[in-house]
Amino acid sequence: MPTDDDVQNYARALAQCSPSHYRTGPFTVRHNPDWETKYANYAIPDQGAVPTAEDIAALVAAMRERGRLPRLEYLPACAPAVESALLAAGFTAENRASVLVCTPGTLLVPEPVAGLDIAEPATDAEFTTAAAVQHTGFGGEGGPEDGEIAWLRKATADGGASALALLDGEPAGAGGCSAPMDGISELTGLAVAAGFRRRGVGAALAAWLTTTAFARGCRTVWLEPGDPDVERIYAGIGYRRAGEKLNITLQPQA
Repeated sequence: MPTDDDVQNYARALAQCSPSHYRTGPFTVRHNPDWETKYANYAIPDQGAVPTAEDIAALVAAMRERGRLPRLEYLPACAPAVESALLAAGFTAENRASVLVCTPGTLLVPEPVAGLDIAEPATDAEFTTAAAVQHTGFGGEGGPEDGEIAWLRKATADGGASALALLDGEPAGAGGCSAPMDGISELTGLAVAAGFRRRGVGAALAAWLTTTAFARGCRTVWLEPGDPDVERIYAGIGYRRAGEKLNITLQPQA
């Protein structure tokens, strides 16, 4: 079973593969110039980092200069001194989420859902449709952003996976697994359209993505569930708790 360090090292390494990432003090910052969402722009501390007030001030300045909300996503167990330093600088915890992991030995494939077809997008229209399901599924309005479409394309191109689920021919769900590194991938962005929830689409889609990631050489897939109800869905297909992740933000001054 992978450790907190394994998951944290994966997230940092993935950020470092981005051509727009940068370093400031003991932090690696994932920066997406084409997508402003906070979920694609955040800092990760080094393992065991002990940041000074000056380090945090420099991080805040760097992110604000690039038009991004000062924000971190990381596993506190990997850098125990960071949270207190951030709180002292005015940061506020958004949430603490369980980190769940699945291996080929724990995966439980659910019963098929009648009328459900899941496949990897291949055309521009399919990638746009999948991104649209994600966009509205997570509360967005209008059409998907270019960054959302690009993420799905990159997941597939880099050896991860993306998926579009159709139920009776209608777009019902979408999600992806990010590029694998050292046999680890993250399942993220899984969304089910409002009219298709509580029908087994989410579990089937998660199992399909996880199975695909394993088939492409991953030995572990991890994720951050949105809430306890969602965590139970993942637990039902073999995901198990492996740690805790902190999302923490410095809100704009009034």
